Amino acid sequence: MQLGMIGLGKMGANMVRRLMRGGHQCVVYDRNPEHVQRLVAEGAVGADSLDDLAGRLSAPRAVWVMVPAGEATETTVQALGQRLEPNDIVIDGGNSYFKDDVRRAGSLKNRNLHYVDVGTSGGTWGLDRGYCLMIGGPNAAVHHLDPIFRTLAPGRGDIPRTPGRSTVTGTAEEGYLYCGPSGAGHFVKMVHNGIEYGLMQAYAEGFDIFRHANSENLPKDMQYDLNLPEIAEVWRRGSVVGSWLLDLTAAALVENPDLSNFTGAVQDSGEGRWTVMAAIEEGVRADVLSASLYTRFRSRQDHSFAEKVLSAMRYQFGGHVEQPRQ
Repeated sequence: MQLGMIGLGKMGANMVRRLMRGGHQCVVYDRNPEHVQRLVAEGAVGADSLDDLAGRLSAPRAVWVMVPAGEATETTVQALGQRLEPNDIVIDGGNSYFKDDVRRAGSLKNRNLHYVDVGTSGGTWGLDRGYCLMIGGPNAAVHHLDPIFRTLAPGRGDIPRTPGRSTVTGTAEEGYLYCGPSGAGHFVKMVHNGIEYGLMQAYAEGFDIFRHANSENLPKDMQYDLNLPEIAEVWRRGSVVGSWLLDLTAAALVENPDLSNFTGAVQDSGEGRWTVMAAIEEGVRADVLSASLYTRFRSRQDHSFAEKVLSAMRYQFGGHVEQPRQ
């Protein structure tokens, strides 16, 4: 299948590589020509503008937008709306706010264009691991794109089937899921990232407690000089708190047990805030998720070892580099 990809950063470029490995043809564009040429050398078709990209795609065109959420995505989607033709599909694979998806879908529908929102999880590791995809939009357009989603997704791999699913059909076990109409995909990804905040915060606080287990505030016979990399490693082996986030934490601690390469200023990319806002609108309690969000705010003024663990996890899974203090 043919797909246009706009945005060849940390995730977009690797998604193109995974698709090409799966036999798809990718027409690629990025504001940085070097990013385009790098993928052209690997087999992609390069475009030097949005008009050029649209001209190189066959109808019905499918164009995946993988640029930072917010103004960049808004500008790109609206620009595509002016260049594409009826029945073409615009896919937003970034971390857009689901309410923006609903508005954009309505705007493009007026031009007989389809808009599909895809919450994409997998970070910089997705090239080999695959990407977990949470999809919203018109059912027919999503069905048309199924070969793309199936290639990007991890597949079943060696993960044991959940007991009771032997008669269940669908694509969830393949690593991608149609969640519902416009905005549903990004809504599910939004809450996914809100939960991620809470999980990361729990690990971070636990390792901070370990870090201070030899504090002079404690009785002498209750002071422990604990080996944090080894604790993270043993937890990876059969513990009920094992997870990919723990795997990444273990890797970071092996590289630098003191995490001295991180200050602990932890950014939030928006989804945690939106998750808390959704909880407020629904009247649902979200104590842990709210607290983890507020901790990220506080971390930008006063850093602890817990925040260094958070920063290390963000760098490990997404290549997120700490921002300087405001």
